Amino acid sequence: MIRAHLFVEGRVQGVFFRYKTKEKAIEKGVKGWVRNLGDGRVEVLFEGEKDRVEELIEWCHRGPFGAKVRKVDASVEEIKEQTYPDFSIRYRDRME
Repeated sequence: MIRAHLFVEGRVQGVFFRYKTKEKAIEKGVKGWVRNLGDGRVEVLFEGEKDRVEELIEWCHRGPFGAKVRKVDASVEEIKEQTYPDFSIRYRDRME
């Protein structure tokens, strides 16, 4: 099991990036969260089986229709168990 922490740059806000990331993560059974940052990037944390998380990282290099991903910075580490019970979209002080 692995955890991946990503920062996605480009035209990634206002193109349903968070919503589609959540949809893909749920489809793959991956836990974690996604949120917009004030500087225009999207931050994502995935936890799950290695192959499924790697597929989601690859998807983040493209993003949904309308996105123009310029750069993805990712750090990956092995974990023993998942921290998050589901996948959520974070909004400043709350999650949905």
